[in-house]
Amino acid sequence: MSSQNNYIRWFNELTIDDVPLVGGKNASLGEMYQELSPQGIQIPNGFAVTAEGYRYLLDQANAWEALHEALDDLNPADVADLAQRARKARDIIYAAPFPRDLEEQIIQAYTQLQQQYGEEMSVAVRSSATAEDLPTASFAGQQDTFLNIRGEPALLEACKRCFASLFTDRAIHYRVDQGFDHFKLALSIGIMKMVRSDLDASGVMFSLDTESGFSDVVFITGAYGLGENVVQGAVDPDEFYVHKPTFELGHRAVLKRTLGAKKIKMIYSDGRTHEPTRNIVTSEQERQRFCITDEDVLTLADYAIKIEKHYSAKAGQTKPMDMEWAKDGLDGCLYIVQARPETVVSQLSGMVLEQYSLKVTAQPIVTGHSVGSKIATGTARIITNLSQLQQFKAGDVLVADITTPDWEPVMKIASAIVTNRGGRTCHAAIISRELGVPAVIGCDNATTTIKNNSPVTVSCAEGDKGKVYEGILDFEIKTTDLSGLKRPKTKIMLNLGNPELAFKTSFLPNDGVGLARMEFIITEYIKAHPMALIHPERVQDDNERQQLEDLTRNFKSPEAFFIQRLSEGVGTIAAAFYPKPVVVRMSDFKTNEYATLLGGRWFEFDEANPMIGFRGASRYTHPAYAEGFALECAAMKRVRDDMGLSNVILMIPFCRRVQEAKKVLDYMATLGLKRGENELEIYVMCEIPNNVIQIDAFSEHFDGFSIGSNDLTQLTLGVDRDSAIVAEDFDERDLGVKEMIRLAVVGAKRNGKHCGLCGQAPSDYPEMADFLVEVGIDSMSLNPDTVLQTTQQVLETEQRLIS
Repeated sequence: MSSQNNYIRWFNELTIDDVPLVGGKNASLGEMYQELSPQGIQIPNGFAVTAEGYRYLLDQANAWEALHEALDDLNPADVADLAQRARKARDIIYAAPFPRDLEEQIIQAYTQLQQQYGEEMSVAVRSSATAEDLPTASFAGQQDTFLNIRGEPALLEACKRCFASLFTDRAIHYRVDQGFDHFKLALSIGIMKMVRSDLDASGVMFSLDTESGFSDVVFITGAYGLGENVVQGAVDPDEFYVHKPTFELGHRAVLKRTLGAKKIKMIYSDGRTHEPTRNIVTSEQERQRFCITDEDVLTLADYAIKIEKHYSAKAGQTKPMDMEWAKDGLDGCLYIVQARPETVVSQLSGMVLEQYSLKVTAQPIVTGHSVGSKIATGTARIITNLSQLQQFKAGDVLVADITTPDWEPVMKIASAIVTNRGGRTCHAAIISRELGVPAVIGCDNATTTIKNNSPVTVSCAEGDKGKVYEGILDFEIKTTDLSGLKRPKTKIMLNLGNPELAFKTSFLPNDGVGLARMEFIITEYIKAHPMALIHPERVQDDNERQQLEDLTRNFKSPEAFFIQRLSEGVGTIAAAFYPKPVVVRMSDFKTNEYATLLGGRWFEFDEANPMIGFRGASRYTHPAYAEGFALECAAMKRVRDDMGLSNVILMIPFCRRVQEAKKVLDYMATLGLKRGENELEIYVMCEIPNNVIQIDAFSEHFDGFSIGSNDLTQLTLGVDRDSAIVAEDFDERDLGVKEMIRLAVVGAKRNGKHCGLCGQAPSDYPEMADFLVEVGIDSMSLNPDTVLQTTQQVLETEQRLIS
């Protein structure tokens, strides 16, 4: 060889310390191939063409001067000029011939890889910039990747295109913004065996929740075919969460999952075109099922936890990771094809809490996945191709089918981003997070429904569902510095029903969840009456029966659908606050509310006053609902036993008499939920005067009481809280109601039982919070938006009582 230099490094020769030599992507692949393969993590073998190889190519072609000429005095704000100069820079690199020794080394290594995997093997050719994946810059999608490359000429062509992609418009613009010198940066190329995910599935995963920064979960996204569609956001992928603490205790369960549309998949080309890959439409059956099994999800979670632990140990601090995975359709194995530090959420300071909320209610015109938790307003600008980007003004809302890295210059000046396609790990999501801009992605119909040049409000402050509203709506931002906030002696817990808000809400200062309501989960995620799922034959409407069938089609049985959906909703809330207590109230719909669920009208009675009718405990053992309650119990058993979320405390609502309590607890025991077994605690709502009067007797059967001040007020004062005529007589601050609360607290303490309050009162009235502290309540459960001011109030009251 004419050169003494070796420009090839195999993965087993590389470690994470080799970033200057082979870039972040290749250094990480080498690190994992050496260190994590022995732990059972599958990494396809491959080699890197070093950054020195890139410099050598340009040296031999005397290309540096021409590159300086093309790029010096560049104005990145002038989009047309940037495009022209970038094209010139790429042409210079593309025209540079491979030095013979460099070409020979690449071909020799490729031949060696073929010897390991067989002649039929194709390779992925990936760019790996020497400054990428730094803690503050993700370089997401900045350089190009070429998949399914076969044969020596195609390989050399792909390598040249990789080197040239260092000078795409977006990569140049990104480096200018990040303060990187184009000429100090170099590009290494990773050449690795292709995982045949074209025959199966692939995706992206993170070792934390990308929206909230909640670090106790692995978040996995996936779709059929090669992974580029998920990375670029061309598909709406399936999503899965696994809870790390319980996984490490040996519990193997998916915490929650969401079915994505997965409308297309990228496969190998059939040879009729020059392109090595192509997209095809997925079948209806493929769209209706998840792209990987639960077993695959748990294997990937295991990989993610091990990778995060490895990199954290090396860094001496927790290192959340962003990983790409692929499942090989030939050998059935799951492979990791990339891992890099997560660069956005992990950089956020947890000390300052920002809470955005709309001040008005309105109907959204489009909905999708929310990215971030902010609200923004602006003029909607629909962009369908690159030529329109020049019309985009700072503060506009970018509305598009999909974004690519070429769009980043305008993404930086957008107030919000809305796309038709993409999941929460796609390009648009990653970049909007990095920019701190709210995005609603995967809307399906954004470009056709939103009017161009019309004012809109984009809200990501309402849970997983992002919403776009017509017009400029009023919103507020609350900022709280949590660094100096003390904790009161009285436990401050939260009222929560929406699992989508659980991870974000967990960052509020709290002692757990005092009231997790099932009703929201049943209404939003199940939509059907449990008895209609068990007995669809009793639903006498063909249309309703069809809807029930559609809901449960992809489940073993309608009952399995109910159990899985309810357990995942409750499990998500329990995981968000684990290991703090989460008090889950069994269903407390009234008959008129149950009747509105799908199929419900065939199973409910018509009552004159449902508020004091067939509700709560009275339903659970009654023939009209006992089978439905059995499903609720099966779901809670799954949360506690299979998911390992033993921090869940169950609570029985509206339990009128001691005999009823015994009956319900006996039935629960036969369903596998026996008080005291596996540390199961069961509370009762204290909301009926009889619960207070007979508190000693109720104490024999329950571990704690939660005062429901709404119903207790209603039944103490004899006021129907649904009646507008007498509404003004409904007041929790009435002396009689306060005396009932005091007696409940004293009675619970006398029996050594926990006593909290989960009604609306302390959230609405500061003086009620004072009163509760004064009577010595153990905990109060508040609406999330009032936690901070009520905590402050409680601290002051406790201080006053001491002095």
